[in-house]
Amino acid sequence: MSKVPLWYRLAWFLGRPPSLSQHQWKVLGLVAAVSFFEQYDIYLFSLNLKQIQDELLIAEADLGFLGAIVRAGAFLSILLAIAADRVGRRVMLLVTVIGYTLFTGATALSPNAESFVVFQFFARGFASAEVIIAAVVIAEEFAPEHRGWGIGALGALQGFGAGFAAIMYGFVEYLPYGWRSLYAIGLVPLLLIAYWRRALPETERYQNIEHTHQPLLKPVAELFTSAPRRTYGLFAAVAGLALAGSSAGFFAPKYLQDVHGWTPANVAMLTIIGGVFAIIGNPLSGWLSDRFGRKPITILFTTFLGLAGLAFYSVSGVLVPVLWTALIFFILGSDVTTTSYSTELFPTRYRSTATGVRGLVSTLGAILALSAISGLYLVFGSNWVAISVLCLVSLIAPVIVWLFLPETAGRKLEEISPDE
Repeated sequence: MSKVPLWYRLAWFLGRPPSLSQHQWKVLGLVAAVSFFEQYDIYLFSLNLKQIQDELLIAEADLGFLGAIVRAGAFLSILLAIAADRVGRRVMLLVTVIGYTLFTGATALSPNAESFVVFQFFARGFASAEVIIAAVVIAEEFAPEHRGWGIGALGALQGFGAGFAAIMYGFVEYLPYGWRSLYAIGLVPLLLIAYWRRALPETERYQNIEHTHQPLLKPVAELFTSAPRRTYGLFAAVAGLALAGSSAGFFAPKYLQDVHGWTPANVAMLTIIGGVFAIIGNPLSGWLSDRFGRKPITILFTTFLGLAGLAFYSVSGVLVPVLWTALIFFILGSDVTTTSYSTELFPTRYRSTATGVRGLVSTLGAILALSAISGLYLVFGSNWVAISVLCLVSLIAPVIVWLFLPETAGRKLEEISPDE
């Protein structure tokens, strides 16, 4: 085991690290760093939803549709993920960083709701692709017994970006341009791109496979023909999870302000303090799934995600911050185990594509959920009741995992799905 890097001393929430080589520590640090501002950008939208709505004059009934359109930007990520299988993980990581950075900065200049949606649509596309490719890099570079922990640790370190967004959001009422200033900060990664270009390596597995020119969408077709049971099972479970995770997580800051009378500073404080505990869901679910199996831990986390969402939008008083923390904890943990599955169930030649399609399915589920909220609002007269209904429906996800997905923990990638 190589010496633990200095930055790890600040990441106490990751717990005791496994035995990693110097190269693996370097890869984890670099891909986590490029992911920091990706999470910052994504969480800004949810945090500032109330302020953006007020300034851009967005109707309450349209909020779900607005969120759905922005989330649809992740459709672009599948094309970028396919490109990562053709030209390499390293090149496409750098492309995605530049892309989401530029569009995040452009969001600060949005004159109306339409331009805001366009800029965030493209920012979300590049950002989603970055997360996909980063997870693939970890899966390909880490040993079988540490893959889950590595992907969980990556997610937890990415979470620092969300924490930074929360800290900055606490000052949104005092900044000269309010929420626009927060988006302008998203331009910072452009100052670091030259260093990442020199330091970020290509994965060894990608370099070792034979690269052939093939039709652009052939890897997508192979997903559904080579192992249809695991493909449909994984994607159905991911779609089910998106119903609860995307809706409950997206509306939480606004719910706290509208229903419980919280201020932006209160929301920021909860995000920082509660987030410290919630973020443990990333490495913990990864470690547990390495030790006890992907399947049982995925079932556990996906079940409690739906239940936590139901409880959060149903109670009041001192339990509200506790349930918010639990909700985020299980959202993060479920994302780690399903991402681990998507990087393990498919061969190297289209692993990035598979993980990209998983992200695409998650986005479709999120769009369906957010659109359904706007539709159900007309029925119930409440976004909060609509979210509770979706959380209940999402409990189908653990059943699908139990019925259709195999166990992958501790097995070599070539054993699970060889490159023939």
